[in-house]
Amino acid sequence: MKLSIDLNADLGEDESPDGIARDIAIMDIVSSCNIACGGHAGSPQTMRIMLAAAKARQIAPGAHPSYPDRSNFGRQSMAIAIEELEACLASQVLEITTIAEEVGVQLTHLKPHGALYNDAQDDPDLASLLVELATRNSLALVGMPGSLIQKMAMERNISFIAEAFIDRRYTGKGRLVPRSEAGAVIADEDERIHQGLSLAQGTALTVQDGSDLMVNADSLCLHSDSDGALETAKKMRLALENAGIMIGSGK
Repeated sequence: MKLSIDLNADLGEDESPDGIARDIAIMDIVSSCNIACGGHAGSPQTMRIMLAAAKARQIAPGAHPSYPDRSNFGRQSMAIAIEELEACLASQVLEITTIAEEVGVQLTHLKPHGALYNDAQDDPDLASLLVELATRNSLALVGMPGSLIQKMAMERNISFIAEAFIDRRYTGKGRLVPRSEAGAVIADEDERIHQGLSLAQGTALTVQDGSDLMVNADSLCLHSDSDGALETAKKMRLALENAGIMIGSGK
């Protein structure tokens, strides 16, 4: 069992007043956050608000770039030339980095979003692109344990944060069940908390095919757009602390 673990959330993806208020409330609970930087969601205004809130709460902010696909919220794979994608991702990271400098806070990590995140775990070209982007910007890289992207990050000697999800179901191969499949997102709050505790305590998950899966995670993610995300975040933190596990990003 880990003595401490990072608790993170993907934020800045809902520009409505209620969405912004929810995300800021989540920042009072988590220890790091991943801020949408224009590819799938987000705007200069939301980036500035999220970065200022992260600074005030002393939690670790990261860039959360995506395929350039706002109409599908970055959750569909794209057939895009690697050179075009590289330029797009670099532009997203540059924009949030520039705003972070203006706010007076330093980005600590890079976590790709949605389909890009999933695709990059096992795709050599995408994994190499993200490792290079993280290296160029002196950022830790967030991804799934046992992935190609983790292997490449270790080979380049850049910091890698192994992430697991409390609100998503896993396949027997240690990847996320596609959102297109029923039950891919865990809707029941008690199940979310149980999965989060299992991940933090190093016990196996029962996955899609009924087998057991061990996931060695440094950070647990909650999606802010999942129904009941704020309440789940509160209960997840309380459950971890009651189990003797401290919350902290280590950054």
